[in-house]
Amino acid sequence: MTHDTEWYYNLVTGQVEQYEGGRAEDRLGPYRSREEAQQALEHAQLRNEQWENDPRFNDPDEDDADGDGESDWGTSAFDTFKP
Repeated sequence: MTHDTEWYYNLVTGQVEQYEGGRAEDRLGPYRSREEAQQALEHAQLRNEQWENDPRFNDPDEDDADGDGESDWGTSAFDTFKP
């Protein structure tokens, strides 16, 4: 794709725009067509649902690295290294 054929969905404005639009961190894309960019939020929601329901990412034992029976999700890397 070249810049003149790229489309983006702007999360701030809710508008579809081409390359010269808003800031990169405010946009989803690039997409091949304006219509595809208009469906960006639906595509993102579908990918999120697929990820949340993927058993490779929902193994409860993986979150218990120290074996204490409690999830370690959200702990700092420094919390795992105790003298």
